[in-house]
Amino acid sequence: MDTPLPASPVTAPASWYSDPAIWEQERRAIFAQSWHFVTHESALPDAGAWRAETLAGHPVLVLRDEAGVLRGFHNVCRHRAGPLTAEEEGNCGGALVCRYHGWRYALDGRLRTARDFGAAADFDPRDFSLWPVRVETWRGLVFASLAQNAPPLSDLLAPLDAKLGGRDWSSLRVALRRSHDLACNWKTYVENYLEGYHVPVLHPSLDAEVDSSRYTVRMAGAVALHEVPMRDPNPIYGGVWAWAWPNIAFNVYASGLMMERISPLGSARTRLDYLYLMPAGEAVSPETLAMSDSVLAEDKWIVERVQEN
Repeated sequence: MDTPLPASPVTAPASWYSDPAIWEQERRAIFAQSWHFVTHESALPDAGAWRAETLAGHPVLVLRDEAGVLRGFHNVCRHRAGPLTAEEEGNCGGALVCRYHGWRYALDGRLRTARDFGAAADFDPRDFSLWPVRVETWRGLVFASLAQNAPPLSDLLAPLDAKLGGRDWSSLRVALRRSHDLACNWKTYVENYLEGYHVPVLHPSLDAEVDSSRYTVRMAGAVALHEVPMRDPNPIYGGVWAWAWPNIAFNVYASGLMMERISPLGSARTRLDYLYLMPAGEAVSPETLAMSDSVLAEDKWIVERVQEN
C-alpha cells in the first residue's frame, strides 16, 4: 500500500497581512506574551544605567539597580502616564523622575516622592510602584517580556544554545546600532527570513559566499535554525542564522554577531532594529556592513513588493 503524500502548507489569508484588526489581536495575544530582545548587558554597566524601547507599542525601560540587578518597568509614570525618560539610553543616577510632573521612583520601581502631594487617607505610595516588566539574560543578551508568566527565556533559546555549543561570546560588546523601516507587515518580513529558497535569486553577493544548494532550515521548538556551508574560506558570515518566535533574529558573523528585532509598527509597517556586537566593541568591518546593507536592500525591495501584492 502506498504511503499517502503529506498535504502542502498554505500561506495564511491575505487579510492577516493587512487588516489593522488582526494586528491589534497579534499585539495583545502574541507580542504582549513573548520575549523581546532589548540590548547587551555591557550597555548597562553601572547603577542607574537604562535603555528605553517600544515593544509592539508598549514603552518599556530596562535598568541596572544599585545591587547590579537588571530590572524592567513600563516607561509610564503611575500619576498621569508621563514618560520617565526622553532619550533612548542614559543614566538616571539614583532615581527615575517623571518628565511630566516630577514623581520620583527608586531603581527598584518603588515610588519615592510624589512631588507636592499632601497627606491623604486613601493615598499610600506603596500602592503606586512602577509596573514591572520581566527581564532575563542569555549569553550576555538582555531580553524583556511584558508577561510575568512567560516561560523561561532559556527554554525558548535552548535549541540555539545547543547549536552554538561552546562558542564564546563573552568578549562581545556593542559596536553599532541601526534601524531600518519597511513598508510591510511583520509576518511578510519574517516569512522571508525563515527560508533560504530565495537566496540564489535575490541575493547574488550572499549566494557567492554560501552553498545555497545545501541550505537547510529546521525547526527546533520555537526556533528556526538555518544551516549553510560557506564557499569562501574567509567568510563574512559564520554560517549560522536563527530566528526565535515571534520576532528575534540572530545573525552570526565570523567575528561577531548582529541581533535583529523585527518590530511591528502596525498592520503594514515594520522596523528592523539591528545591534552589532563585536569583540571588545571593535568597529564593524566595512565588508560586513556592505554585505549587511546589500542583503537588506534586496530583502526590503522584495518584501515591500510582496506586501503590495
